[in-house]
Amino acid sequence: MSNYHVTQKKGQADWNVQKEGGKRASAIASTQKEAEQIAKHYASNNGGGEVRIHRPNGGPIRDSDTVKPGNDPHSVIDKKH
Repeated sequence: MSNYHVTQKKGQADWNVQKEGGKRASAIASTQKEAEQIAKHYASNNGGGEVRIHRPNGGPIRDSDTVKPGNDPHSVIDKKH
């Protein structure tokens, strides 16, 4: 199970997909949506986990999604994604 973060560093146009605890980006995408899809694909291939989407320019986490087969501690259906 692996968690991934979708971030955009201050002053950059591209979005980074970074494995939690990693030192550098696993992938770089031109849009946040594309980076989010890549992160979900990576998490799914690694047994599930959380994908945490940060606000632009190095901001705090604005959303988090559980990717199966990970266990979502909140069994409420996610209607945003």
